[in-house]
Amino acid sequence: MCRWNPPGKPAPGGTAPGLPVGWLAGFTLIELILVMAVLATVLAVAAPSLSRFFQGRKVEEEAMRFLALTRYAQSRAVAEGVPMLLWIDTGAGRYGLQAEWTWQEADPRALEYAMDPSVRAEVEPAAVTRSPADLSAAAWAQVFRTLEGQTTPDRYVLRFTPDGLPGPLSPERIRFVQETDTGETVAVVRRNRNRLAYELETYEVPDAQR
Repeated sequence: MCRWNPPGKPAPGGTAPGLPVGWLAGFTLIELILVMAVLATVLAVAAPSLSRFFQGRKVEEEAMRFLALTRYAQSRAVAEGVPMLLWIDTGAGRYGLQAEWTWQEADPRALEYAMDPSVRAEVEPAAVTRSPADLSAAAWAQVFRTLEGQTTPDRYVLRFTPDGLPGPLSPERIRFVQETDTGETVAVVRRNRNRLAYELETYEVPDAQR
């Protein structure tokens, strides 16, 4: 919108570049209101998509932090020659890492994290034992869990042996779930194919393919 500035009365601050002398560039109140209305409409349409995007980021960030903790547990187990317990309390929405039971009163390097309140964790237990070796490992794992007080129903343990490998009773999958307006946003941490570590699953695998 351009306004005529009478000759002999220079416009404040000079004239806009490219305009004839005597013309002043500017916007009317109606034009500003129209622009703001268009922006408000665009934001209203994009808000649901943005909300789902940020919700998905929360789930992914939680899964990535948990995955990083499994890597740290493996490195500590190898470096210190002591089994590590990565526990997860699905009821309280917390998880952490500590050395397995020792004569020390507490692990000075123990870690604990609280999940985002909008995210919950679901744990898929390890497969049923099938061999005497598995049964023996299960018995020892139960002994260690009892010593550590890991008897709460909502508390699960990923146990990493001194060679850095997950124990036979370590859960198969940990699902981080967040409810959205259109369903669920899910990020899955699972044992990899060679069962030597955990990895991030980028999508939900159908039951027939598991």
